[in-house]
Amino acid sequence: MKSLAQQFLSDQDRKKIIQTVKEAEQKTAGEIVPMVVSHSYTYPMADVICGVVFALPISLVLTHYIGGWLWIGDRNCLFFIGVFAVCFMAFHQACKNISWLKRQFISQREIQEEVEEAATTSFFREGLHRTRYGTGVLIFISVFERRVWVLGDQGINSKVSKDQWDKIIHIITRGIKYKNQAEAICHAVKEVGQLLQVNFPIRQDDQNELKNLIVKED
Repeated sequence: MKSLAQQFLSDQDRKKIIQTVKEAEQKTAGEIVPMVVSHSYTYPMADVICGVVFALPISLVLTHYIGGWLWIGDRNCLFFIGVFAVCFMAFHQACKNISWLKRQFISQREIQEEVEEAATTSFFREGLHRTRYGTGVLIFISVFERRVWVLGDQGINSKVSKDQWDKIIHIITRGIKYKNQAEAICHAVKEVGQLLQVNFPIRQDDQNELKNLIVKED
């Protein structure tokens, strides 16, 4: 079964984005790297909470139906524990595999924090901080969380404002909402290219130092 990242972009979409990045980088010394991951974190507590939320009431209702509400004794206790264990495992597994269900048990604050942390980690892991002129830009897209985060190296952040990065984020999130993610990413790459072209024009000795697209398959 394909991961969320694999499903997010078709082979044709990937080729189109790579070509758009190449064209944008022909006009600037900047290095633009769109990156797509299935999720920024696994959120194991969400699976546990989901399992308990569904298993507990189901177990109580079934135990009441079988043994009465004020159930006393080993038989009813064992019945309750058995039903709870089965229901917990079922809903715990369902939560792990059903994205929309899992999202119901994760706070927006936690999602934002995890995406920002994953984006920052990826920025350094993929070497965007090691470009010759400090002009790396990561466009980080986390599919499960439906979040986008843009990170620029020090040389760029001194020239590009947060509002300008927020505009790039809005372009992609809007495109994802309307299931037009490939076009939205290409549009965002062109916008980033134009921002960089103003302050970081192409140099005579410019080289492509980073990948033009990263899709994490896991």
